Amino acid sequence: MKLDILAFGAHPDDVELSCSGVLAKEVSRGKKVGIVDLTQGEMGTRGSKKIRIKEAENAAQIIGACQRINLQFRDAFIVNDEAHQLKIIELIRYYQPEIVFCNAVEDRHIDHGKASELVSHACFLSGLRKLATTYNGKKQNAWRPKLVYHYIQWKDVEPDIVVDITNFIEQKVASVKAYESQFYSPQSKEPNTPISSPNFLDSVTYRARNLGRIIGVEYAEGFTVERYPAVDSIFDLI
Repeated sequence: MKLDILAFGAHPDDVELSCSGVLAKEVSRGKKVGIVDLTQGEMGTRGSKKIRIKEAENAAQIIGACQRINLQFRDAFIVNDEAHQLKIIELIRYYQPEIVFCNAVEDRHIDHGKASELVSHACFLSGLRKLATTYNGKKQNAWRPKLVYHYIQWKDVEPDIVVDITNFIEQKVASVKAYESQFYSPQSKEPNTPISSPNFLDSVTYRARNLGRIIGVEYAEGFTVERYPAVDSIFDLI
């Protein structure tokens, strides 16, 4: 199955927090979207692997993703080496996305920066035709995504591009709230964490609102890029 966008996250909920508005918007336009979680989030203070898997499935349905895969890398110990790169290359070559989303280049959680570099390197290597891989027993052809975008996470980073998600903010928030074990709930008896406060949950909306303010819309999501953004016409900019 060919996908238009493949979004990678170090943990289940990374994608929802950072780029689910854009994903939902593109799904509404007929694009096919897939999500890949590198780990099961098993080192998280709250919840469990079993709970997170179910939450991730629910979130994917809210976004409208047609595929969600978990590679089961070790949470908190992601490594950018050949073995991990090959697992990602196999998925890139199988789904042949035009665009890849991945973690912030540098962030509070150490897995985010490591996952960012890992996915970025895999996207490049995936285009080398002399690098042999197989998937489900079939030899694969080389495939390199046209674009790799890094979404914004805990740290407020100046984006290179900003995308209007005004009509999809409710889907974004709903996809985040699908992770009931991780975020604020007055009924929860789990330990408090930096992401379990009411303020953090509210930040999903107010950070999107602030990015929207910058470009003159209600809500937006931002990304950093690996190469210069290009448009066909200056009038393509809003």
